Amino acid sequence: MVAQAKSLQPTLVIFDLNSQKMDAIATIAALKADAGTSGLRAIGFASHVHTDLIAAARQAGADDVLPRSAFAGRLADILQTGAAKPAP
Repeated sequence: MVAQAKSLQPTLVIFDLNSQKMDAIATIAALKADAGTSGLRAIGFASHVHTDLIAAARQAGADDVLPRSAFAGRLADILQTGAAKPAP
């Protein structure tokens, strides 16, 4: 994911923290630890009952972590804001 982010240079990456297809926490930490992707905006969302997962994402360096319902309600704004920020 780090190599792909370096190649594509997105301004925003959104993580479903409950995804079984990837380790979102490790991926966020790897992106934030790499000088080439550390400025990338990372947002995660999860069920509000998974407080440990939300805390882990924040610890890993996520710029914002939202309950799933809040994420859905703010998605348009998140995408507009993310698209407006210059790539690192």
